[in-house]
Amino acid sequence: MYSTISFILILAAVSAYGLIHSWLASLTVKEWVRRRLGQTARRFYRLVYNLFAVVSLLPVLALPALLPDERLYTIPLPWSAGLLGLQSAALLILFAGLIQTGLWSFLGLRQVLSGPEADSQLVVKGMYRWVRHPLYSAALAFIWAIPLMTRNLLALNLGLTVYLIAGAWLEERKLLHKFGKAYARYRESTPMFIPKLRR
Repeated sequence: MYSTISFILILAAVSAYGLIHSWLASLTVKEWVRRRLGQTARRFYRLVYNLFAVVSLLPVLALPALLPDERLYTIPLPWSAGLLGLQSAALLILFAGLIQTGLWSFLGLRQVLSGPEADSQLVVKGMYRWVRHPLYSAALAFIWAIPLMTRNLLALNLGLTVYLIAGAWLEERKLLHKFGKAYARYRESTPMFIPKLRR
């Protein structure tokens, strides 16, 4: 019973986090901030948004460790070593993707120095040649390659998976609004998360 309640609480926490995070990232909220607080506030929006996202995510990530739990499975060696290798590769892809798209823009520091439109370039090369959302693909690979799975971790992973897929869909709407036909053509030729096998 307690593990079922924990499962539901974790899913609810991830859902609440995802809704708030996605709402704050929406064009509607950004435009409201611009109208009410001016361009200066927009320069700091991404940085403040990222800080809030990290701080508000910490209690969600702590729930699996704090709530009653039970183990579902443990993958033994040598298979667990392969999964840890996959997680390491996912972290490298995340880091490389951030470097490619601009780490300072992602953090919001470039916008503070150069203005809110400093990250207005559409990136379609490198890893973005193979998938439209390599950061999300890497994040999904990382969370599902955990060798030890518990009921609470399963709830967290399911919630984060839905959140990442929904977040990618919402992000694509913003990119279509921002880049128009250029992004539409890119979307038609490039898969969302899983690269196509090419000859």
